[in-house]
Amino acid sequence: MIGRLRGTVAEVGEEEALIDVGGVGYLVRCGSRTLGRLPAIGEDCQLHTENPWSEAQGPQLYGFLTREERRAFVLLKAIQGVGPKAAMSVLDVLSPAELAGAVSRDDKALVGRAQGVGPKLAQRIVTELKDKPISDGPAVFQPQTGGARAPAPPSAVGEAVAALMGLGVAEAMARRVVEQAEGRLGPGSDVSALIKAGLQELGR
Repeated sequence: MIGRLRGTVAEVGEEEALIDVGGVGYLVRCGSRTLGRLPAIGEDCQLHTENPWSEAQGPQLYGFLTREERRAFVLLKAIQGVGPKAAMSVLDVLSPAELAGAVSRDDKALVGRAQGVGPKLAQRIVTELKDKPISDGPAVFQPQTGGARAPAPPSAVGEAVAALMGLGVAEAMARRVVEQAEGRLGPGSDVSALIKAGLQELGR
């Protein structure tokens, strides 16, 4: 099983990217969110990968920029009725932290925004992901006294995006520059570092 690829972006298509690793080209299926955050063609990149197999298509390689996204993909794909395409669709509209928040609020309408995910499947996703470690952070879904569940704490990326939005940056732009900053600084970067790096990205 291939768990990670580190190489050069050779091509980027509508649903996949070609990553050159030591002269070997790996065709990796990626969601639109991931494709939009890839470095430019010719630049180095790293993708965390998952290799589901189906009788119809054989082995497939799916790529993600963070381990958290790959983990969310695996959790989604384990749900009955959620194939790789639907799982990628969910992660196109919701980051792992946003998905964790939707699950904690039982917000099936938000999950149902994903292409190919109807109301029944959205409800199943919300139900089956309860108490699952979708997003990074300790004790995301610990129950409170009386049976209520604690909401998922915001991720460092989410807090940095919110901070930039508070400075007047559009949400899409704020998320893009913060995610680029996280890609440079690495997973686990603190909020202040992400905000500073995000502002640097905006200034380029």
